Parts: sequence; structure tokens; C-alpha cells
Amino acid sequence: MMIFNYLCLGVAASAVFGAAMAIFLYRKHVRNTLMTIDNMITAAIDGSFSEHVFDESLLSSVEARFSQFLSIHAVSSQKLLAEKNKINKLISDIAHQTKTPVANILLYAQLLGEYDLPQDVSICVKALNSQAEKLHFLTDVLVKTSQLETGIIRVSPRREPVQKLLDYVGQQVFPKAEAKGISFAMADTAIHARFDLKWTAEAVYNVVDNAVKYTDKGGSIVVQVIEYELFCRIDITDTGTGIAEEEQTNIFKRFYRSPAVQMLEGVGIGLFLTREILTAEGGYIQVRSNFGGGSTFSIFLPIDRFPV
Repeated sequence: MMIFNYLCLGVAASAVFGAAMAIFLYRKHVRNTLMTIDNMITAAIDGSFSEHVFDESLLSSVEARFSQFLSIHAVSSQKLLAEKNKINKLISDIAHQTKTPVANILLYAQLLGEYDLPQDVSICVKALNSQAEKLHFLTDVLVKTSQLETGIIRVSPRREPVQKLLDYVGQQVFPKAEAKGISFAMADTAIHARFDLKWTAEAVYNVVDNAVKYTDKGGSIVVQVIEYELFCRIDITDTGTGIAEEEQTNIFKRFYRSPAVQMLEGVGIGLFLTREILTAEGGYIQVRSNFGGGSTFSIFLPIDRFPV
């Protein structure tokens, strides 16, 4: 009887030991699988993933299929990047090829404008100069938007005083507003935010310049800054023509222009570029407007609470 009891205990102990070993080996296999997948993901993020690094004969079915997925994704990403680079190179080449002819047209138009010309010829020369300037502006903006979209140019946000941004924009816009008889007021602020000064200045300028363009003589433009926990908000409020509600979702599209302002100069690219810049640096833009009642564009820039 004692021998039987010892035998049962031995069998039970062996079973427990076997189960423990099975659990240990299973957990080790799972851990190894997860470590392999983690290494694959790390390599994919670093851009160094290659199927040749991982021997499929040693991988489980899940690991092998995941390896194939990452390999396909890596090839697709490389093709996409190559296509983006081709598009950017094409646009840059076009811009480069048109830069000199457009500059020459502008120069010749300015030289012609210095002569005492008949009125009808003078009108044609002014129109030529205006259209050449528009073409020059459009080419420049197309290159910038292409480079932003393809990631060739990246914004570099850092902690900057918002007042520095506003002063830079104000110096460019104030003479235009004054010449048009528009009241221009800009609040002082001590707020700091995270943004790329060069690109964000262009983004804010596009909005303020539009405010001047679409506000009649005797109107007003007010720029205010409001601080929130996570964002700094810059409000540009004008008493201009305003934007119909049904059009407000379209104004940030490339080349969109409202039928109500077709008679005014413009190509419909400024607000699109503004949104691209702000999105690239973690900000965004909103609009509140009524047709005939002016507009308020709100630009949101991330706030840096913990400067390095």
C-alpha cells in the first residue's frame, strides 16, 4: 500500500513538474515571439527593416506573416516616397524654368511703364505687370505647398514670443491697410508658443492680407491674442465682405475662390497654404463669419509650458 502511495505521489509530482515545464516553455516561446515582433516593429520604425534579417525557417507562422506584412509596407513606403520626390522635382523644375522668363516680363513691363505712353498702351502695360506678378506669386506658392505636402521642407517649431510673430506680420500689412484707409489695431502680448517663425509668419500674413483685401475703405481689422492651457489663439477680425456659411468649408481648399470676390485679385491658394503650415506644426485654424458681416479667423498655436 505504501509503495502504491509513493507511486501515486511520484506520478503526481511528475505531472506537476511536466505541466510547469510546459507552461515555462510556452511562456518562453510567447516571450521570444513578442521580442521578435518588437524587433521587427523597431526596425520598421527606423526604416531598416529587411526580410533577410529574419530567417523565416526559424519564425512561427504569426512572425513570418507579420514579417511579410512589414516588408510589403516598407516597399510601399519607398515607392510612395519616390513618387513624392518625383512630383516635387517636377514642380521645382517647372518653377525654375519659369522664374527667369517671368522676371524678364516684370522687368520689361516696368521699363515700359517709365515711358510716356498712350493711355490705352499704358493700361495694357499695367495689366501685363499685374498678371506677371500674379504668375510669379502663384509659382512661388505652388513650390512651397508642394514641398510641405511631400515633406521635403519640414517646419521646425520652437518656443517663440508671439509678439515677435505679430510685429513681423504687422510691418508687412500695416502700410497696405493705411493706404486703403482701413483702421488696423494689434494687441500687445507676452505669451510664448511653439511655432516656426518663418513659416507661421507666412501663414498669419495670408490671413491678415486677406482681411485687408476684402475690407472696404473705412473698415477695421483687429488682431487679438488669447491664452489657453494648451494653445495660444490669435484672432484676426475684420469688417469685410464676410463668407457665406455654405462656403466656409471650402475656403481652405486649394484654388477655391468665392463667386462673391471673383472681381478682386487672388488665386485661392493662401488659406490652403496657411492650413498646411499650421497643421504641420501641431496647430489649426477656424473661421466664424456671416456674409456681409465681417469675419474672424482664429489661429491656434501650441503653447510650450516647459521650455528647455
